[in-house]
Parts: sequence; structure tokens; C-alpha cells
Amino acid sequence: MNDLATRCSSIPRKSIGWSITLSVFLIIAGLLAMLLPPIMGLGVTLYIGWLLVLSGITHFIFAWKSHTAGAVLWEILVGLVYLVAGGYLVLHPLAGLLSLTLFLAIYLIIEGVIEIILAFQITRSGRAWMILEGVVTLILAIMIWRTWPFSTIWAIGTLVGISMLFSGISRLMFSLACRRVFAKAA
Repeated sequence: MNDLATRCSSIPRKSIGWSITLSVFLIIAGLLAMLLPPIMGLGVTLYIGWLLVLSGITHFIFAWKSHTAGAVLWEILVGLVYLVAGGYLVLHPLAGLLSLTLFLAIYLIIEGVIEIILAFQITRSGRAWMILEGVVTLILAIMIWRTWPFSTIWAIGTLVGISMLFSGISRLMFSLACRRVFAKAA
């Protein structure tokens, strides 16, 4: 059995059509997100907000199940932080999007610097690509940072859209390759 056939075992043969459909959906959603980045940015903000609210509730439930006073107190405090942050994002999505965009710029600056530092700690093979990735990440971070708060309009929605587009394309290529493997095996 070749390597592709082994990797294709992660998709059941009867589900390959669904995998292709999901891939096309991701591609379309990614393109829409890139065409309408403010709407996607607000959607991401609301999504993260609700995840934080659910995480807060989960911490409260876990606090109820904890057996020591310290653990109960800690879980309640962590749950409150999650609940307040998530509630803020849900109730004030535009302000939340502004904050998330600023955090994204800070994150990308840190990531770019770390990529460049790590590039000099590995062997020469692949070093140039890691340096290039770090530099591109830093350029993107500076673009977002220098135009903030105006970058809020495009940054998160566009980046999520690009991610969805490339995820959809890579999944589609993998699914089509698996369909060919399954057709040969039949």
C-alpha cells in the first residue's frame, strides 16, 4: 500500500463526496470572507465571544465538582474572566473586533521575530524559507499595526478568508487524489 493510500484511509470511501463538498464550501466561504472582510471579522469576534462564554460556564461547572476550596475559588475566578471577556465580545462586537485586531498585530510581531530567531538555530536547509516567513509575518504585522484602527475593517476577515480558501483548496486536492486511489482499488 503506497503512502497516499495510507493517508486516504483517514477518509472513509463512502464519505469522499462529502469531503469534496466540504472543500468546495470552504473555498466559497473563504472567497466570500475576502470579499466581505468586515462581516467576517464581526462573525469571528462573535464566535470567539461565545466560545469564551461557554468556557466560563464550563469552569463554573468544574468548580462545582472541585473538592478543595482553593480549586473552587480558582475555577470561579477563571470562569469569571472568561465570562466577562466573552460577554464583552458578544455585547460589543465592533469594540471587540478592534481589540482582536490589535492583539493580532502584536501576535504577528512576536511570531515573526521568533520565526527569524528560530531560523538561525536550525541547519542551513530551509533557513531561508523560515527567514522569509518571519519577514513576511513582520511586514503583515506592521501593516496592521500602523493602520490600526482602520485595519480592523480588513485584517481579521481577510486573513480568516485566506485561511479558509487555502484549507479548502488543500482539502479538495487531497480528496480528489483519494477518489482516484479509491477508483483504482475498485
